[in-house]
Amino acid sequence: MMANTNYPSAENQQTTTRVEKKSNNTTKNIIIGVLAAGLLGTWAYFLYSKNESDKTISEKTVAVTQAMTARDSANILYQNTLQRLDALTGENNNLKNQVTDNNSQISKLKNEINSILSKKNASDAEVRRAKALIAQLNQTVANLEAENARLTGENQVLASNNTQLTQEKQVLQTNLQTTTAEKEELSQTVDVASTFSASNIQITPFNEKKNGKEKETTTAKRVDKLVVSFDVENRVARSGPADLYVIVTGPDGKVITDPANASTLSTRQDGDRPYTYKTTVDYQQGTRKAVQIPLRQDHFQTGNYKIEIYQNGFKIAEGTRTLKKGGLFG
Repeated sequence: MMANTNYPSAENQQTTTRVEKKSNNTTKNIIIGVLAAGLLGTWAYFLYSKNESDKTISEKTVAVTQAMTARDSANILYQNTLQRLDALTGENNNLKNQVTDNNSQISKLKNEINSILSKKNASDAEVRRAKALIAQLNQTVANLEAENARLTGENQVLASNNTQLTQEKQVLQTNLQTTTAEKEELSQTVDVASTFSASNIQITPFNEKKNGKEKETTTAKRVDKLVVSFDVENRVARSGPADLYVIVTGPDGKVITDPANASTLSTRQDGDRPYTYKTTVDYQQGTRKAVQIPLRQDHFQTGNYKIEIYQNGFKIAEGTRTLKKGGLFG
């Protein structure tokens, strides 16, 4: 018979030991599982956070790229517009006045566009605003281009008209020179044609009596005057006063002139010549007019007196009269 005791038996101790080991293993496994779960959760969170961060960075990169692309695109449009504006003002000086008139508006547009495009982080709204301003500037440039085309067309028309006018002017000048030459030639022809023709020339010496009567004589010492008479006419010469010049050459070969009033006549064929007497007659076109010219001097020499009559620079008549030496009772 066994007695009761407080000490466990060996079997009980083994059983207890196995239970404790199992309990310890279970606890360890739980702890490991919890740690593993926590680690997995941490890694999952880390991976999630990284993905979200990458996504955010990617979206921001895309947004920045898109913003840069839109801004660069607007900048390219703007630069092209400025080039067109510069080209226009350089091509046509007439447009400079118009550009000056629109300078305030153009400067305002350019300043606002430059302000937006100079921003590195310009917003979509600002880029859209810049594009709208560029479109407005483009319209201004388009208007200037249309005006340039109009002015260019007008310049071409003016150049063509100027060329035509220059040619017409040359033709007119040529015609004018020809007409002037023809007119001068015609004028000279008419001038020459208007010269009187003289006929029936007579040179008569007279002795004037105390009672006023005249007697024709050929004795030199009795002659008081020589009367030159002739007829003139012309169908071309206009009616009006006409000057006639008489040149009397004495027997000594000298022209008889008034010492106190010696004058010369410019002839067309014989040069300048001194003349004896000048008279003016009133002529009626197409008629024949009789002319008498008395030539007086204190003493007439014996010999031949040559009488020449000039009108319009031409010699129209010539005659000779001989005065004789008087006889014993002459």
